[in-house]
Amino acid sequence: MPSLTVDGARTRAAALSVQSYDVDLDLTQGESTFGSTTTIRFTATEPTSWVDVKPDALTSVTLNGEAVDVAGLNDGRLELTALQADNELVVVATMAYSNDGEGLHRAVDAADGLAYTYAMSFLDAGPRIFACFDQPDLKAPYRFKVTAPRDWIVLGNGAATQVSPGRWELAETKPLSTYFVTVVAGPYHQRTDSHDGINLSVVSRQSLKDALDREAADIFEVTKQSFDEYHRMFGYRYPFGEYHQAFVPEFNAGAMENPGCVTFRDQMVFRSAVTDGERSQRARTIVHEMAHQWFGDTVTMKWWNDLWLNESFAEYMAHRVSTAATRYTDNWIDFAYIRKWWGLQADQRSSTHPVAADAVKDALASLDDFDGISYAKGAAALKQLAAYLGDDVFLAGVNAHIAANEFGNATFADLLAKWTEAGAVGLDDWAQAWLRTPGVDTLTVVRTDGGIKLQRKAPAEYPASRPHKLTVAGYDADGTRTAVDVLVDADEVSVDLDPSLAVVIPDAGDDSWAKIRLDADSLANLAGLLPKITDGVTRAVVLNSVRDAVADAELDPKVGFDVVLGMLPTETSDIAVGTLLNWSASTLLGVYLPYEPYRGQLADVLAARLETVEVGSSVQLSVARGFARFSDDADRLKGWLAGNGVPDGVTMDADLRWIVTLQLARLGAIGAADIDAELERDSSSEGIVHATRCRAALPTAEAKDRAWAQITTDADIANYELYAACEGFWHPTQTELTDPYVDRYFAEIAGTEKLRSGWVVASSAKLAFPRYAVTQHVVDRGTDLIADESVAAGIRRSVADSVDDVKRALAVRSAFGS
Repeated sequence: MPSLTVDGARTRAAALSVQSYDVDLDLTQGESTFGSTTTIRFTATEPTSWVDVKPDALTSVTLNGEAVDVAGLNDGRLELTALQADNELVVVATMAYSNDGEGLHRAVDAADGLAYTYAMSFLDAGPRIFACFDQPDLKAPYRFKVTAPRDWIVLGNGAATQVSPGRWELAETKPLSTYFVTVVAGPYHQRTDSHDGINLSVVSRQSLKDALDREAADIFEVTKQSFDEYHRMFGYRYPFGEYHQAFVPEFNAGAMENPGCVTFRDQMVFRSAVTDGERSQRARTIVHEMAHQWFGDTVTMKWWNDLWLNESFAEYMAHRVSTAATRYTDNWIDFAYIRKWWGLQADQRSSTHPVAADAVKDALASLDDFDGISYAKGAAALKQLAAYLGDDVFLAGVNAHIAANEFGNATFADLLAKWTEAGAVGLDDWAQAWLRTPGVDTLTVVRTDGGIKLQRKAPAEYPASRPHKLTVAGYDADGTRTAVDVLVDADEVSVDLDPSLAVVIPDAGDDSWAKIRLDADSLANLAGLLPKITDGVTRAVVLNSVRDAVADAELDPKVGFDVVLGMLPTETSDIAVGTLLNWSASTLLGVYLPYEPYRGQLADVLAARLETVEVGSSVQLSVARGFARFSDDADRLKGWLAGNGVPDGVTMDADLRWIVTLQLARLGAIGAADIDAELERDSSSEGIVHATRCRAALPTAEAKDRAWAQITTDADIANYELYAACEGFWHPTQTELTDPYVDRYFAEIAGTEKLRSGWVVASSAKLAFPRYAVTQHVVDRGTDLIADESVAAGIRRSVADSVDDVKRALAVRSAFGS
């Protein structure tokens, strides 16, 4: 189906106004399909238009009482002619359940055989569930009726009532865009609560019942605290009635902000021990989706180019509100280590783009720009703007924007106008530099006889003059900190700090968006002083500076690895430990540096830290996971599985057992039968995914051939199993086995677009890329594929980003050896 263009959307929005949707779903027709009857009432000023519908079979269409020829359905669009001023359209269809996380997804839980469904309508998936005018600026109220098995519950955007056994009616909603309409139906386990007149619930699969019962109190507490803070900040009450949070299986995104019924991936219902950082991450996700209820749901963008604003705003609010209102206080540490790093990498690739793009792309192409720039860079820019404007002006503009566009659509220009009315000045220049120009500035410390200067350099291909309001911190040899606030509004500014300080760190509070370069003296003194820098955010700024300098081939990756080894013995943040280990696994070892002997050095440091780390702490869990990930001591790892030699405070629960099993599989220390035995021990849907990853990781030709067939030819594989096969396939110790698949990747990955649709296509292409094959041949093959416009855009974008990473790795190896 051709993706909707902005011109097509504007033409249809100018001609139509939708009054209501009535949707009747029958979920009792079997395992493959469901019934869908949609009645749309709308007005028209033009005689022709089209409706979007992607059925398994289109049974009948009636427009104003007259039959419409269903044979006219072409690539998901049905032309409508002879439209009147007032119209009623009735579409009866059989729809197919999906297994790719979009449309009406149906998943069967391996633990007990129970089936669960949920609707994901994002972008262009709504017509796979019901007929609609599928674009964000044709909002309308919805009424749903659902027929389901008698032991199921049904939730949705409106309050659900069971009117007879198996028959449910959902209350009429406020006007909604098609992309966040949802229904959640199945034998879900439900916990209920209420707060400030709002009915609350959380649901999960029955096999996660015990876990949800344990976790519900924390989820409800974060939800209630966030409602209070949002009501205080916005002066506008949550408008969508009940508030359900559904933790659903095989969900592609982290969560989706459907008004009144937010869906989350159900890994957030923790069945095993997790770190404090993972709990705070869940809290931020909850708070993020709640922000959307105001910014995104109550007020929605007119076109997909402004989707960044929804996500950037929610990202910023997630970190701000979680810090202000909940017990989780490490949010800006996470932002610095994880979210910001994600965005900084995206902003330095050839695919970089403005945060706020022009409305020139079609809907599907707009999804290509849905990345770390849309989330993290936009959030950093809004954080800078709030500091620049002051909170009173910032919130006054936001609140006026919500009030003026309640249940409607708006643009970024509309928001800028509200900030200007609230007292902001110079926003057009600020927006041009920060949001409409891609690229990231570099801020470098320079010591002179006269003092310290901070130099600002914009990327040559994207010149801009971006002001940075930030803190520069200096540390003496004893670790004593001195900090000054600096406004970097020129290419060189003076900093009022003693030039004899041992270490000088620009943007020590991580308040801006820039690449940070430490001077030679600071780098020389860093190893001794880093343990004395106690502020978690500042430590993250230092590591990001090191990571980025290594990636730019300005700093020897061996120095970067020494920083990892130097931080691990004393690091007190599980977020930091996880980041250090992930950087080592994904980028340093096997990409910038040989896998050995560095893996062994890392495993030794982790083994030593296990002897000293606080028993039962989050850091201990992070270190234990890391040791299991990097150790080649198969006997010790097997002992852990048998319950022998497990460090006090570490529980060998299901998920940690699978981490150990994965490493043993990679080492060739176990075989398929051992993986099957572990799966028998954990016969859940999660266990199946873990087992798929472990089987793909086995160092045998048979295992690689099987996994490759799953990746490139299996149209029925569930999305999580597909991702797991991709994740297990490549490893730097198995290059002899996987070298033949490098060329096969470039020959075969384009064909996967015919097997799957939507999000999963690009995601699996990214995960399956031969990232450890750092050769010019890979760059050349990738470049050819990127240039082939017959290949799906999402696949080409994934390959382009991966090829950029290989180019960087080649540059690093050329500069420093490998």
